[in-house]
Amino acid sequence: RMLTRTPSVVAQVFLLLSIVLVIAIAVIQINQQQILSPGLKYGIVLDAGSSRTTVYVYEWPAEKENNTGVVSQTFKCNVKGPGISSYESNPGALAKPFDDCLNKVKERIPVYLHKNTSVYLGATAGMRLLRLQNETAANEVLASIQNYFRAQPFEFRGAQIITGPEEGVYGWITANYLMGNFLERNLWRTWVHPYRKETTGALDLGGASTQISFIPEDSQENFNSTLQVKLYGYNYNVYTHSFPCYGRDEAEKRLLALLLQKSNTSSNVDNPCYPQNYNTALTMKYFSGSLCTESLRPANYYPNQLVNFHGTGDPGLCQEMVSLLFNFTACRDIEDCPFSGIHQPKIKGNFVAFSGFYYTINALNLSGHFSLADFNSSMWFFCSQSWAQLQFMLPKFEEIYARSYCFSANFIYYLLVHGYNFDAETWPQIHFQKEVGNSSIAWSLGYMLSLTNMIPSEGKLIQLPLKPSLFAGLVVFLTATALMCLLFLVYLCIMSRNRKNISHVEHVFIPE
Repeated sequence: RMLTRTPSVVAQVFLLLSIVLVIAIAVIQINQQQILSPGLKYGIVLDAGSSRTTVYVYEWPAEKENNTGVVSQTFKCNVKGPGISSYESNPGALAKPFDDCLNKVKERIPVYLHKNTSVYLGATAGMRLLRLQNETAANEVLASIQNYFRAQPFEFRGAQIITGPEEGVYGWITANYLMGNFLERNLWRTWVHPYRKETTGALDLGGASTQISFIPEDSQENFNSTLQVKLYGYNYNVYTHSFPCYGRDEAEKRLLALLLQKSNTSSNVDNPCYPQNYNTALTMKYFSGSLCTESLRPANYYPNQLVNFHGTGDPGLCQEMVSLLFNFTACRDIEDCPFSGIHQPKIKGNFVAFSGFYYTINALNLSGHFSLADFNSSMWFFCSQSWAQLQFMLPKFEEIYARSYCFSANFIYYLLVHGYNFDAETWPQIHFQKEVGNSSIAWSLGYMLSLTNMIPSEGKLIQLPLKPSLFAGLVVFLTATALMCLLFLVYLCIMSRNRKNISHVEHVFIPE
């Protein structure tokens, strides 16, 4: 009897142990699974502006938020030399300057991710003007870029000339994204849509065009200039307008052409916007060769003829001349039409002014937001300085920029006050800013964000404490052990019952 009891106890112990172990392993496997992020994805955007090209590298977690990646800028590099539209007569020379930045980018992005990293080149107003002036040359410049990038290890998604409204809206997306107006982290560290948060308007000043973008009071009207943007599952109706030839560089060329037109002589011209005692000789092609100055071109136009400009540093006269660059007559008697015959809803809310706006304000020794009176007094003071004094006033002195800051300041004043209708009350709502955190405010990030809607998100990878094969093996082994123990116990039980029956029968037939 002891002999049958021992195997029975052992079998019961094994059965219990097997069941307990199967449950324990399953619980551990489910509870201890680690969700690993599939890592980072990278994207490269080249902002091919009229005066220079900037390379931006963006990264975001490979799993996404409502179809839009949570993107941050990880690297920025300025390509040496002028903007790509300057290579119209020699597109082949375009590739070499890119090498320096691209080599740095290759070091920033892990090698194994190079072939999955998309590169986008967006060209803005400089190329828009070149395309209007000489479409063949514009296509050759883009083809040269295509050839260069096809030889790079990245996935090149094409070089395209983006429209003015696209540039405006992408800048608006960037500004609002960086300011946390689309997404914020809640107490549980998850991304949520901010409750009733107002968006910020965007003011961008490039070399060849300028853009204004904001959500007006009544975003249903002005549908011809309103673009619908969908981000993080929400729709936004953004009013945006781009003004070609109202970029900083093209506007200044128009001023120089206008001064020449009003001058008695074609060789020596006074410029009230250049600092006192500043002299420079410029070719006619430099300022009259542009599409923006075509209407101001002199009858006797010789591209290589030199014109001497002499700075008089006269703030009052400079302002008067700058006002002539704006076409205010086209809006006579039309409501909500500041200049150039363009319908614009009433400005609303806060604005961020970046690119050329920021650099000019910085030169005037102003920052952030300030009153219109402060801006005017700083501008007047700056424009009254001589060329010799300016060299001590500017944090970074480069002739081509230093000579033009007075013009830029007056141009910004006219554009914002008489163009967009900012006044003493609404002016402090403009924040002049270059970046938020470590990310530049530029259309390129908005472009990337819109494009990440097209980049499929990757599922999270689940890492388990036991490898699936080991887990399966253990479960099968322990289940088999438990079944064998159970069958053995059933067998013992049957055997024990049979023995009892036999002894009972024997007991009945014992003779007396």
